[in-house]
Amino acid sequence: MAFSPLPRPRSINGLILLGFGLVTLPLLVAIVWAAFQMDRLARDSEKLVLVGVEATRLSQEMVELIPDLERTARLYSVLGNKDLVPLYLNNQEQLKETVDKLSSMSEQANLTSWLALLGAKSRRIANTIAKDPVDQEALSAALAEFSSLNSTAKDIADENRLFIDNGLNRLKSTSRKARQALGWLLAILIPSTLILVAIFVSLVTRPIRQIDRVIRDLGRGAFSRPIRVSGPSDLESLGHQLEWLRVRLLELAQEKNRFLRHMSHELKTPLANIREGTELLLDGSVGSLDESQKEVAIILQSSGVKLQKDIENLLSFSAWQSKTASLELSEFPIKPLVQSILRQHALALSSKRITIEQDMDEATLVADKEKVRIILDNLLSNAAKFAPADSKIHVVVRTARDQLNIDVADYGPGIAPEEREKIFGAFYQGKAQQDGHVKGTGIGLSVVMECVTAHGGTVEILDGHYPGAHFRVHLPMDQVTQHD
Repeated sequence: MAFSPLPRPRSINGLILLGFGLVTLPLLVAIVWAAFQMDRLARDSEKLVLVGVEATRLSQEMVELIPDLERTARLYSVLGNKDLVPLYLNNQEQLKETVDKLSSMSEQANLTSWLALLGAKSRRIANTIAKDPVDQEALSAALAEFSSLNSTAKDIADENRLFIDNGLNRLKSTSRKARQALGWLLAILIPSTLILVAIFVSLVTRPIRQIDRVIRDLGRGAFSRPIRVSGPSDLESLGHQLEWLRVRLLELAQEKNRFLRHMSHELKTPLANIREGTELLLDGSVGSLDESQKEVAIILQSSGVKLQKDIENLLSFSAWQSKTASLELSEFPIKPLVQSILRQHALALSSKRITIEQDMDEATLVADKEKVRIILDNLLSNAAKFAPADSKIHVVVRTARDQLNIDVADYGPGIAPEEREKIFGAFYQGKAQQDGHVKGTGIGLSVVMECVTAHGGTVEILDGHYPGAHFRVHLPMDQVTQHD
């Protein structure tokens, strides 16, 4: 017969309550058991103290009464004074009461027999003294029994002390056993409680960690992996809702990318016509232009180039967002790639009389060459866009112990601190004034971030080195080989 698994609560509240109950129940049992043991020890110790004190008092009283009886009996034997008889009988009555109290308190058979023997002897002596007339021979025999009576009283007192000592030893033994049992109980309860706590924490936190990871993935735009949350029913229901949200966001992202690709391709044909027409105007194919007309044609040409670059960025951004663009790794030197990109920007930079300050290590990079080209091209375009005329752009390439650093900095207005978390978002253009006739699309830095992240690198904005914006790209060292 197959056993079905034990049912467990399907809600997180039920799971927490069950865990709380399983954790606290053994502790409550231990507390109740310890309280019971402490109460029993307290009652036993209280009883022992009361009995011991009373037995000691009565034994001491008995030991003190017997010499008084003997002294009175001997005076009566010598003086023959009948007035001593009532005094003796009064003391005898006190001794009898003391013996009776000790007998009622005693739980030991030998002590009870000694008390009975002492009582019998004291009564015989009292009966002999109470006779009238006095039998001297019997009185002498009775006086001789006081020695045995004293000895019995001392034995009773010693037995009482022994009884108290044994009771203390039993109490100590019981207390020691209780401490040992409590120690073993704690030794079992503490690890088992910690194990139970770990189990229930895992049962609760595992789906929460899954949900946290899912939310981070959705926040990063990672919609490709299906969402599955295992655990209590309410968290599983939340996982189903997140899966619905993931599917919806994926559909929206695909629709957006399809729109971007369609519009970008649709714009290429009229843009090509504009550029070809501009080239014809500048070449003089349709007639010569005066200076003002040529200036307008040059503006149209540069705006066409800029618009074409923006369209290419849109296509690249769309490819990254749809996750269809994969890295094609190859080994290439970084310095010639940077210089080729600088040459592409030479015309735009020279028109604003911007100079390039280069400081590059000789290094070979293992990466996607085209994506690295996009990174550098967009960083330089961004610097050229915001750098004022007659200024500089710094390009620095340095090999560190575990990474390759690429710095691009300008002398423009820089990036406000409140914009730094938004500047790498798609279509965010910032508040700084841009030079030029055509504003950017706001996706250049977003594409840079996508390309760098795909290589496992990071991008940061630095302060204090240059007056304007200063970007530093970090690429992992395992993709870099430094020349000797």
